Amino acid sequence: MDDDIEKLMNEGKKKEKKVASEKVKKLIEHEEDEIDELETLEKQEGEELKKLESELKEDERILEKDEEEEKKARNVLDEEIEKEDETIEDEEPVPKLKAKQAKAPILKGAKTEEDEAFIESTSSIKVKDVQVEKEEKKMTTKIFALRTTANREDQVMSFISSNVQRKKLLVYSVIRPHGMRGYIFLEAETMGEAEASAFGVPYARGILPKEIEYREIEHMLERVKKEVNIQKNDIAEIISGPFKREKCKITRIDRQKEEVVVELLEAAVPIPITVKMDAVKVIRRDTADEKEDEF
Repeated sequence: MDDDIEKLMNEGKKKEKKVASEKVKKLIEHEEDEIDELETLEKQEGEELKKLESELKEDERILEKDEEEEKKARNVLDEEIEKEDETIEDEEPVPKLKAKQAKAPILKGAKTEEDEAFIESTSSIKVKDVQVEKEEKKMTTKIFALRTTANREDQVMSFISSNVQRKKLLVYSVIRPHGMRGYIFLEAETMGEAEASAFGVPYARGILPKEIEYREIEHMLERVKKEVNIQKNDIAEIISGPFKREKCKITRIDRQKEEVVVELLEAAVPIPITVKMDAVKVIRRDTADEKEDEF
């Protein structure tokens, strides 16, 4: 019996040792797997960091390239302006000589007072015709959209304005609506004038072929202020905000800030609340308090 008990005890111990060794092996394998996962994560993070560094370097390179192009364009514009100024200084005496030569035949040809009167009348007619033509040109201006690089609209506008002044193009205004990115608008005589003003300008991506009507961009340019017919002691309904659909009474109006102070009618305790003037809609006008004040 004792021998059997010892055998059983030995077998039990062996089994326990096997189970313990298997658990240890499993724990070691699990730890090795975790270590492998951590190493792969570290590798991925290192690759991502390298990608970010390369992207940052690429962005810096693009910015440097853009700055160099901008400097080159400015230098070219300055050189062209200097050349045109020099040519203008050289050509200034020529028109004066032409004007003197043009006046001489008129004085020689006007032998009588009737001839002089006829010349003056014809010259005045010509001046009137020129004025009419100018007025017609003013009425026939067109609006074109110019596509630009995002966040470079102001630089494009400055380049275009200098181009227009230098080349004396028939471009009357350059418009950048507030909040719009990637586009500006040109008011010009023709599409050719608009394209000439944007030719060679950095960050300009081209004129859109379709002409823009003024009514399409009117809401971006003109802010119309509507008069709100609201008075003290009016009964109104709140149409926006946390107190939407609540009825209230107007107690004070601040037209400069476009705000009103109201009291909720259904509240147990009247608490003054400040809301925007366009957040309330007048339901009825209560004039009883005004009559009492008059008496």
